[in-house]
Amino acid sequence: MECTGGHVSGVETAVKSPSKAFSIKCDRLFGTGMVFQILWRAIKGNPFMDGFPAYTAEEASAEALRVYEDRRIPGLLQTASYAAALESGNVLRGKITQEQADARVSFLMERQQLLTKIPLVTLHVIMDESCLQRTIGGPKVMIDQFRKIEEMFKRPKTTIQVAPNSIGATHPLAHPVTLLTMPGRGTLGYTETLQRGFVEKDLDTLHQWGGDYDQLQVEAHPQAASLGLIQQVREDLEHG
Repeated sequence: MECTGGHVSGVETAVKSPSKAFSIKCDRLFGTGMVFQILWRAIKGNPFMDGFPAYTAEEASAEALRVYEDRRIPGLLQTASYAAALESGNVLRGKITQEQADARVSFLMERQQLLTKIPLVTLHVIMDESCLQRTIGGPKVMIDQFRKIEEMFKRPKTTIQVAPNSIGATHPLAHPVTLLTMPGRGTLGYTETLQRGFVEKDLDTLHQWGGDYDQLQVEAHPQAASLGLIQQVREDLEHG
């Protein structure tokens, strides 16, 4: 840890407050991804909704992620500019401060390091077509965002699908959902209301979510068609 035993003891007993550098060293030493960094943020004026830090601590250890999102690009695929534009809306509505918005964007960029760790995490993303149609931050931000997603198609162990609006009333998922495959093949889920996030561990609920996700996967555009749709939307923006 490159610090004295007395300092470690002080942190353990809450006599001393850990620094960000201390949390980074802990994650490196114990191979815990970003767990200690997430906990450090939680005790330093957490800018996130209740339940989200608990989820990200689990996400950091996951071996596979199945993500469904509507209305906005999923966080792990977002550019910093797109994320900042999203958070600017929360600032304008008085939901958070600019400092909290900056902290959220910074943490999202750190979370995305999950996709570069070895061994590679398996990632399956399904996003509604509405995610492509809702302009966030203006055309340039959206063009750069679509280019990043196009690059993500090249990442090994990655599947990205777009669920068409034509699914209509038979759409199986009413809220964004993430399903994590944990070491040992256990499963956790996560979803959010307007007020808070929930880490789901109930097996019956997770089984239902998994079945709904599988159904949506079948009804969504295949990988190649999804890439073509994203490219077409980007090109339309580029050409006015």
